[in-house]
Amino acid sequence: MFAKIKEDIYCVFDRDPASRNVFEILTTYPGTHALLIYRLANFLWCRKLKWLARAFSYVGRWFTGIEIHPGATIGRRFFIDHGTGVVIGETAEIGDDVTLYHGVTLGGTTWQKGKRHPTLCDNVVVGAGAKILGPLTVGANARVGSNAVVLKDVPPGATMVGIPARQVKRDKSDVALRRQQTASKIGFDAYGVTEDMPDPMADAVNQLLDHIHETDKRFEEMRCALKKLGEHVDSVKPLKMNDWMEQCRRDAEAAEPSAAEHMPAAEMPGEKTAATDR
Repeated sequence: MFAKIKEDIYCVFDRDPASRNVFEILTTYPGTHALLIYRLANFLWCRKLKWLARAFSYVGRWFTGIEIHPGATIGRRFFIDHGTGVVIGETAEIGDDVTLYHGVTLGGTTWQKGKRHPTLCDNVVVGAGAKILGPLTVGANARVGSNAVVLKDVPPGATMVGIPARQVKRDKSDVALRRQQTASKIGFDAYGVTEDMPDPMADAVNQLLDHIHETDKRFEEMRCALKKLGEHVDSVKPLKMNDWMEQCRRDAEAAEPSAAEHMPAAEMPGEKTAATDR
């Protein structure tokens, strides 16, 4: 047990860049406090001292805001960052090197006894506010996004987002590669190209990139057709994003009438208007 506690303390340095020393972790990290209390409560639980184990667990919840049932099974180098609002049920099983953020619930969906809480395999990361409910399994190296609600098994290495959670599939198709090339050609690092998360703005940017690609393709076809007819047409490289914006600014300044054109002609001294002559 003491070896596990030592690993629990030192793993904080790997996953929290704000940590500075062991004394700070032992005195100011509620996730570490909750885990230390759980280790003791679980030790008592496994020796049939269940009321005493629940009493220690209750004290830990009161001090840290983190509720870990002493009957849960937690592996080595477990880390709870921030921690407030974390709930881990009795039959939950957690592997090694797992990280939970605040507001995570590993809960059940039935009042029946038996296995009713989730199993998290090694190296799983669960984002803030996520809910993993029922006797399901989250595979090794999986990621659960913030506020996601997971209701079915998660394959190893998958990323789950949404309510109910769905797997994010990384787009490795030729279309995605073409969009990346088009964005790079015009000097634009598009959110829709660099991120895999489903997003309406990303979809809109992807459609614009597809339109730019199709326009370039049509222009190239027209250039080739004119070249066959004997016309000399050079291929035009697209302007970079910054160059295009600068060109638009210059065109706007050139098209804007000068201030002198808007000013009325000054009346020369000695001249009289037709109305004055009358």
